[in-house]
Amino acid sequence: MEEADIKFWKDAGHVARRTIEGIKGEIVAGKSWDDLIDSAERFIRRHGGTPAFPVTISVNDIAAHYTTNSILTKPEGLEEEMVFEKGDLVKLDVGVHIKGALADNALTVEVGGGGDHTDQIRAAKEARDAQIEAMTPGSTWAEIGAVADQVHTDAGFQPVTNLCGHKMEEWNLHAGVSVPSYDCGKTNQSFKGGPEVGAFYAIEPFNTTGKSGKIEDIQPSTSSNIHRVTGNITVRKAVAKKKLKPLGATMARYIEERYSTLPFAERWAYSLLEKPFPGEDPEGIRKKWNALIRKLTSIRFLESYSALRCVDKGNVAQFEHTVWMSESGAEVLTIE
Repeated sequence: MEEADIKFWKDAGHVARRTIEGIKGEIVAGKSWDDLIDSAERFIRRHGGTPAFPVTISVNDIAAHYTTNSILTKPEGLEEEMVFEKGDLVKLDVGVHIKGALADNALTVEVGGGGDHTDQIRAAKEARDAQIEAMTPGSTWAEIGAVADQVHTDAGFQPVTNLCGHKMEEWNLHAGVSVPSYDCGKTNQSFKGGPEVGAFYAIEPFNTTGKSGKIEDIQPSTSSNIHRVTGNITVRKAVAKKKLKPLGATMARYIEERYSTLPFAERWAYSLLEKPFPGEDPEGIRKKWNALIRKLTSIRFLESYSALRCVDKGNVAQFEHTVWMSESGAEVLTIE
């Protein structure tokens, strides 16, 4: 692949890395999750990128995929307020796109830097770096997963076995290839082959203090507050088959034009529904939004994501880089 072909990918990578490095200092006791997310998304836009997905904040046993919504609904089971407290283990996951070229990166920090999670944070970071180093032409996903597994278990933590890295293509965050971060075994049919030269991958090992090494969905199915246009049905086709009324079609077109098939936040699109109903009370607008999401999901125009939590409430750590696979190995794109 020519240098010009990956320019936008490198540019997206620079913005993504600058964002998490520029924002991580704001993860302090007393700061609200929502304020941090807003700050990160504004940082992306100020520096020439567009969020490839909503900035997510995952605290302690929450593993991934949580972003705030327009009414600040807490994840199920969370008793405390969505405000950082000293000692929290916080994952900040940031995605950027520039003309559909993607960058996805994450880091983990301990609020207050008290040192309670130092070993776990270090293990996740070293596992990511070891995986990237192991990515050479001819290497296998089994070998790459085993490297991360070794780092985590040697440090006394469990690798999360049902969260994986992923291949990326233009406008497509999850392009059909999963990257294991555990010792999946050489004969595992889910992880055939290895890195493809010229391809882009998000390498993101997770570990946990839990014993199962598993994560589960937080209910309800929309708990992440993140949705995505599936591309399985067009608005025109849905209208022709009388599956959508005019307002639903208008909203669907807006979402598709604005976000393509990349994930978007409820809070990004919600305000559009307030305009056709200027006199409607907030509860009424909320009911209309929920009905719209159910309808667009039922016809497979949209899919929704659940936030994810460690099954046995273990604390979860994660680090992530986006890499491009060259003839000589993996080149990290999410660098400043």
